[in-house]
Amino acid sequence: MSGNQARKWNVNPQYNPQTESQTVVKKVKKTSWITKGEKVIYSITGVAILTFAIGMVSFASGTDKLNRGMQQLENTITEQQIVNENLHFKKEELSRPERIIDIAEKNGLKIQNSEVKQAETFNN
Repeated sequence: MSGNQARKWNVNPQYNPQTESQTVVKKVKKTSWITKGEKVIYSITGVAILTFAIGMVSFASGTDKLNRGMQQLENTITEQQIVNENLHFKKEELSRPERIIDIAEKNGLKIQNSEVKQAETFNN
């Protein structure tokens, strides 16, 4: 208690607190700075943005997976083309007329005055 109240108490022994000015207590309703409607709108907007972001990441992931698959397929095709070219050159080397004549003579075949020509295939 403060000193003034103590003096009043001592001076006026029949002090009645109800005769003093009574304080009125009012319940103040606390209002938030965001209304319920705004909360609903913000929630829906947040969920929509989150859904869009997840969809975007999913689409980018699928596109990346597809691109990687295409690159692997292109690498496989390139490697197979290199193998095919090597086999084609080996085929041409092995089908030289001089080589065929040498192999024929080693196996006892006699070649008379005829010319050995390289046969070509026609694809129709």
